[in-house]
Amino acid sequence: MAKWTRMSGAVVAIVAAAGIAVLAADRIFTNPKPQAHLRALFPKAAAFSALEGTPLHFKAFAADPKTTPNPPLLGYAFWTTDVVPAEYGYHGPIHVLVGMDLTGILTGAIVDYDSEPYGYFSVQPPEFSAQFVGKSIRQPFKVGGDVHAVSRATISISSATRAIRDSSRIMAKAFLNPDNLKP
Repeated sequence: MAKWTRMSGAVVAIVAAAGIAVLAADRIFTNPKPQAHLRALFPKAAAFSALEGTPLHFKAFAADPKTTPNPPLLGYAFWTTDVVPAEYGYHGPIHVLVGMDLTGILTGAIVDYDSEPYGYFSVQPPEFSAQFVGKSIRQPFKVGGDVHAVSRATISISSATRAIRDSSRIMAKAFLNPDNLKP
């Protein structure tokens, strides 16, 4: 009887571990401490919310919610891998933290991690991210048009651009007033 109890206990533990693994696999791992990136995206923010909501996002506040009730909201920051997890580059997902103000203008895009074979000259250079600062979500985000193309890295550049565009538009649809969006 004791052997049966130990076996059933082991089975329950294995099933529980598998369940936890499935739940954890539901989200692509991202940087657990993005505070420096959040500050770069919203330098005037006094505080940021935890990563929460649907789609997952951070809120950037002009004042600290702990000391100021209903602080002014500056915008949202979100991981492209949380909003459009199926968007893959040549070798896998490209983890980009995007900031967007309340008018649909991007405050920036920071490539935090990628495993692209040509990432060092395509999505990693600061010039790639810099071209998204001030970009409206209503712009086309067309590689070779309003987004610079990089020879030999078309898949990586196109994927990262699509991820930034699509996740920004999804977030805008979920949280922004369409009448306030800038062209």
